[in-house]
Amino acid sequence: MELKLYNTLTRDKSEFKPLEGNQVRIYTCGPTVYSYAHIGNFRAYVFMDTLRRVLKYNGYELKHVMNITDVGHLESDADEGEDKMEKAARKENKDPYEIAKYYTEIFFRDMGRLNIEKPEIIAKATEHIPEMIEFVKKLIENGYAYETSRGIYFDISKLDKYPILSNRKLDDQIAGARVDVDEEKRNPYDFALWIKAPENHIMKWESPWGLSYPGWHIECSAMGKKYLGEEFDIHTGGVDHIPTHHENEIAQSKGITGKIPAKIWMHVEFLQIDGGKMSKSLGNTYTLDILEKHGIEPLAYKLFCYTAHYRTKLNFTFEVAKSSQISINRLREGYLKHLEGKQKIENEIIEQYKQRFLTAINDDLNMPLAMGIVWEVVRNEVKSAQFAKLLEDFDEVLGLDIKNSKQYYTKQVQIELTDEIKELVQKRTLARQNKDWALSDKIRDELSEKGYNVKDSKEGMTIEKK
Repeated sequence: MELKLYNTLTRDKSEFKPLEGNQVRIYTCGPTVYSYAHIGNFRAYVFMDTLRRVLKYNGYELKHVMNITDVGHLESDADEGEDKMEKAARKENKDPYEIAKYYTEIFFRDMGRLNIEKPEIIAKATEHIPEMIEFVKKLIENGYAYETSRGIYFDISKLDKYPILSNRKLDDQIAGARVDVDEEKRNPYDFALWIKAPENHIMKWESPWGLSYPGWHIECSAMGKKYLGEEFDIHTGGVDHIPTHHENEIAQSKGITGKIPAKIWMHVEFLQIDGGKMSKSLGNTYTLDILEKHGIEPLAYKLFCYTAHYRTKLNFTFEVAKSSQISINRLREGYLKHLEGKQKIENEIIEQYKQRFLTAINDDLNMPLAMGIVWEVVRNEVKSAQFAKLLEDFDEVLGLDIKNSKQYYTKQVQIELTDEIKELVQKRTLARQNKDWALSDKIRDELSEKGYNVKDSKEGMTIEKK
């Protein structure tokens, strides 16, 4: 069955075929590790995970690169302000390398909690400075870059078209709207490839242009070329990357090879919070830890992401997220009931479900439609281990750890629980998963005071009315 993907570059959805054989080469823009990644960031990585899983479900092999930006990302995309790593280091009174190491570890910890597959190659910017220097030198040699007192800039006037991805008029270019007038620039929209470091700048390297450090855009171009070649299959990122970062990646690569580096550019839409933007000033940059304090598991958030197509905005509220927690509990409950089922299902019925699921995911990763099929299986009145096996097969794409449902599922015996008690039970389940035994005991005592006995076993938690 053909797999169709939407391409931001061509603005259409078409059949996907790898450039070479059965291997799919992918580049994903990874995190800037100066702070905790929030749930808006993780919507992009849930999308990345879904794409990986769908490609593998279709039998493709992957060579996937994700960068870690641990230097060079200024506060705005327009080459203004401080390096985010340096700013975080000053704020926390720590070495920027220490900052990067800590937040990188937290990022991958959270990836694990979301059961997100790790790309085959993780490339840190600070470990690829020589490749970036060579890339900049080649751009200068090809006539696409020039030096000023502040750094090395890309000359966009040398391109046949810029921008090419966002299709904006140049005067509307987001970066251009924020660029300070620099008299040394040939064009106000020229962007920094390499930045000459002030004396007090910590992260800097020897280069042909003195002590300096890379611009943000150059790392992705240099590392993509090193690991994936001049042309590769898919480039992913958030929609916020379209007008500046990805435009500049394309410009840089054309300056070296004359080619657009990726055949297909895929972008995930924003996560909104209570119908509006997420921002630190509004105090709504929620992390997975914050969600867990509200009784919402990371995997419940992942399930929540499947309620909207990746190319549409998704609105987060705690009320909806708590509904996703209830949904993932019901999914586990349904799986376990099927696992114990004895009835036989005709292979034709199983195959029909598989084909419908495959049709959904192969239509540009239509996860809402795919989940509709999953719920049909879960709710089927005929309980069969074959349906449990089918759900395990679907979970190769969903990544919800359905096989281990017993570890998550809380058995509630012959009682109707109030919302207050359900929330306490869920918090205790999360506490035990995190091995926070003190909190687990505290909640057990609170439940006891409210008239409920709690028993723990290998099968999970059982709660009974006294």
